[in-house]
Amino acid sequence: MSTNRFRLTDERKAHYGRFIRQFRGNQKAMIGLGIIVALFFVAIFAQEITVPYIDVTVQPFSFVPHDPEATNVQNREQGPSMEHLMGTDDLGRDIFSRVLAGARISVLVGFTSISIAMIFGTTIGIVAGYYQGLVDEGLMRAMDAMMSFPPILLALTIVAVMEPNLFNLILALAFVYTPFIARVARSAALSVRNESFVEAAVARGESDSYIIFREVLPNCVGPLLVQGSINVAFTMLLEASLSFLGLGVQPPTPSWGLMINQGWAFMGDAPWLVFFPAFAIAMAVIGFNLLGDGLRDVLDPKGEIIE
Repeated sequence: MSTNRFRLTDERKAHYGRFIRQFRGNQKAMIGLGIIVALFFVAIFAQEITVPYIDVTVQPFSFVPHDPEATNVQNREQGPSMEHLMGTDDLGRDIFSRVLAGARISVLVGFTSISIAMIFGTTIGIVAGYYQGLVDEGLMRAMDAMMSFPPILLALTIVAVMEPNLFNLILALAFVYTPFIARVARSAALSVRNESFVEAAVARGESDSYIIFREVLPNCVGPLLVQGSINVAFTMLLEASLSFLGLGVQPPTPSWGLMINQGWAFMGDAPWLVFFPAFAIAMAVIGFNLLGDGLRDVLDPKGEIIE
């Protein structure tokens, strides 16, 4: 028995080794990963970090040249220069500092909301795909009802009903993208549940929870990772859209969408107020899309199944 376990472990190690080699050889995946690593670096070190529930501020390293919330009306609407690399806004705030600080909001909203959506969507999709029948019909019809609304309209409705703040924004985006994750998880579970190793687990008398979490779920990770990475990009874009409409992050907190909203009125005289935050959004979305495409090429959800 122990020999068989070691053999399976070696097979998994070989599979992970192949994945790493293929991932490193995929140009799109590596470019996307580079952009995301840079985004995370900026999000972590762009500002000081306040420890929750403790009156302590930690600043391990910060490369933001100016306070992103400090105003200086005398320097309002200055063009890009050596002192202000991306210029200043209508209140004299440094746009470069605010773009860097806004990365933290985008990363926080994108990853937190999709993590919540992955937990609930994966659970719903795998349960529906494994049990099928009435369970499948009931859960998937509920997901279809949620998907029948355009994502931005559904998110707008939820945030408008609730108070517009960062916490409610994350919950709204998680709710919006849960059915997309559930659909992918169900499809993957349907393709796995009839495999020989699942039938063997049923024959051994294993419980449904054991089969779902030990046999089915590990073999659905590939397509879920692809869907999750792509949905992070859409979530960041939707967060920027809601902030632009005034239902996302509230001022004076720096947010890329909110910066575009505030700079739109000055587009004719100071186009850099809109260009630089829009460029940051575009780069973040491109990075996650490239990573998702690269993961899809490497993992190939229709390829071999990890046993």
